[in-house]
Parts: sequence; C-alpha cells; structure tokens
Amino acid sequence: MKNILVILGLLSALTISANFQNPPFKFPMGSTKNISSNEAVATFAEGCFWHSELVFQSLVGVRDAISGYAGGTDTSPTYEKVASGKTGHAEAVEVHYDPSKISYETLVKAFFASQDPTALNRQGNDVGTEYRSIAFYRNDNEKNIIEAEIKRINKAKMYKNPIVTEVKPIQKFYSAEKYHQEYIQYHPDNGYVSGVSIPEFLEFKEKFKGNFK
Repeated sequence: MKNILVILGLLSALTISANFQNPPFKFPMGSTKNISSNEAVATFAEGCFWHSELVFQSLVGVRDAISGYAGGTDTSPTYEKVASGKTGHAEAVEVHYDPSKISYETLVKAFFASQDPTALNRQGNDVGTEYRSIAFYRNDNEKNIIEAEIKRINKAKMYKNPIVTEVKPIQKFYSAEKYHQEYIQYHPDNGYVSGVSIPEFLEFKEKFKGNFK
C-alpha cells in the first residue's frame, strides 16, 4: 500500500518480531460498544490513517478512531481515487471520544506530537496531497484551540521550518474501506506496519505526556 523501501521493512523485521513475542504495548482496538451519552467527534489528517488510528485509539477517553477521507470534493472517495491526488481528500481519522475523560485540547496536542507538521504534502516516505496535515474544526472554540497550539509550537521554536498544517472546517468525513479499519491490529507483520507505523507510534508514546490505555 505505502511507498516505502522494502529494505526498511526487512531491516526492522527482526527487532519488531521480538516485540511481538513480548509486546511493549497493547494494540488498542476501537469499540462500537459503550458509547458515551456525551460523546464528541474530532477529525484529523496527518499522513497514513493506519498510524493516526493507532495514535488516537491509544489514548484514554477515545472509544474509536475510524480511518477515512476528508478535505476534498469527491462525494464517493475510494482509496484508489484518493491516492490519485485528484479528489482533494486526505487520509484522515474520525475520533470518537468522551470529553469527560479527554479534552479536545489534548487531542490537538497529540495530533501535532504524532507527525511532522512542517512537512508539506507528505509524512516520511508517504508523498502526495492525500498525506497532507489538516486539523479540522467544528466550531470556533475548536478552531481557537488549534490555532493556539500552532502559536505555542511556533513560539517554542520546535521546528526550523514553519508549520504547514491546514486549519479548516469539516465538511464531510467518508469512512475508508473495511480492510483499512484496525489494519495494524490485523496485519502486524506487514512491512510498512512493522517498519514504519509501529516505530512511529512507539516514538510518539515515548515523548507524548498523555494518558495511555
């Protein structure tokens, strides 16, 4: 699926396979049960949605993160169409969470901490507009929180280059094909998963001061 050198997956396989024998973390699965009466929804795009799904589902208070597409104009997006770069959509996740357990502000911080927000139309070896960084908002309060985090990051001079994350209102989110959902859980030996997704997640978990499951 992803544009990654085969050798990367091969070199990572030995290390990752050892982790599978004694996993350093649990694969957090989404749930269609135990829906909170005050559940809220947030939408983010930060490169490969497999990665995003794992990031957000690892946080306490998040019930589910659904892989999908957002930010474009095509009303019937598919993976192949989005990958062509002609739909305007980016790979995204729709995060269902309980605001009494995790705040929108924390989700935004996790969003920026789990990617390189200065990379234009790419994340790592994944290149194209479908991999661009977008923080979607549903109201002015969410927009203000996103912009405040960008300001904080810029003030702290965390990156040499400016943040290129788009900040835009959510129009519509389209769920991705079923085989993309919980992909890392069901395909831990996939070269991209073992060589990129899991190492990126472990790096995020190491540096992000969040409440993990």
